[in-house]
Amino acid sequence: MTDFYALSDADQIERLAELARVALTRWPGAFDDIRLIKYRENAVFSAHRDDGVRVAVRVHRHGYHSDRALHSELRWMQALAQDGIDVPPILLSSGGQIFETVSAPGIPEPRQVDVLGWLGGAPAGSSENGLGLDDTGAARLFFDAGALAATMHDQVCKMNLADDFERHAWDEDGLVGTDPLWGRFLDLHMLSAEQRALLTDAATYAAVDLANFGKGPHNYGLIHADFVPENLLVDESGLKLIDFDDSGFGWHMFDLATALYFNLDHPGYRAMERALFEGYRSVRTLPEDDEAMLPLFLFLRSTTYLGWVQTRPETQTAKELGPFLIDRACLVAQRYLDQRTLAAMAGQTA
Repeated sequence: MTDFYALSDADQIERLAELARVALTRWPGAFDDIRLIKYRENAVFSAHRDDGVRVAVRVHRHGYHSDRALHSELRWMQALAQDGIDVPPILLSSGGQIFETVSAPGIPEPRQVDVLGWLGGAPAGSSENGLGLDDTGAARLFFDAGALAATMHDQVCKMNLADDFERHAWDEDGLVGTDPLWGRFLDLHMLSAEQRALLTDAATYAAVDLANFGKGPHNYGLIHADFVPENLLVDESGLKLIDFDDSGFGWHMFDLATALYFNLDHPGYRAMERALFEGYRSVRTLPEDDEAMLPLFLFLRSTTYLGWVQTRPETQTAKELGPFLIDRACLVAQRYLDQRTLAAMAGQTA
């Protein structure tokens, strides 16, 4: 058998679609019209049930989450929905499970599969192509996004986590430790010596600043961790949030930095940033000192994307976006270091 991981994306998708088809036999009803929606970490397909209901089928990447971690993700989504936050509903299998582990020919290992109800609305934009909104629309979107993030962070503070709740952590070790969650970004072969030195300096200072920032329910907890435009669905009823695959424990500012990251060069960026924080504060307290940490968290967000490229150099996404992500990472690293220098000078003259 040809090695699955040596196949082209198109051939992998064909086999994963067949696995999705097999998996759907474990859910009530008959399904057809299985179509790919996205293939990055997971393969996400849409399908239609025989009663006309549309669903999303997630075939998970092997080894990314343990069964306990995936169970925890889906349980958190259920808790968010119960508290009125618009996230995809989870459809139980015929056996009453929130996900199933399924095998199919041509794929070397069993895969976790879950089925979610389809949410209406259109993505607010994309990481690659930005927002299709005028300045007024963008400011409204980011105000609403800030309010949504704050509502979600508040919900976590009220939630009693089970003893077996398990998610990874976007903490100092997961971001700038010796073995970051998404890969050793400083080992990325595409970096020049000068770029690597800049990122190394920024990472060293980031570890210090994170330790000083600390962790508490006011600034740290369960976060979405992928608060990008394509995961925010817009319709007349408001914003809806999808794709909790990267969710875990982390600083609230990491979600806010993620929302802004791919819009830094947008002409209306300053208005977006202002609207995001205003929206957040319309729901939840955010100290000015926390907001001032934004350059740090923009840099930290950049390291995760470089780590992703470093561990998946064969993917089309890594090849196409690698140079852009390096340039953006160096930009935010320099801005972060410049801010630290200015803060230090201000402290000396105060």
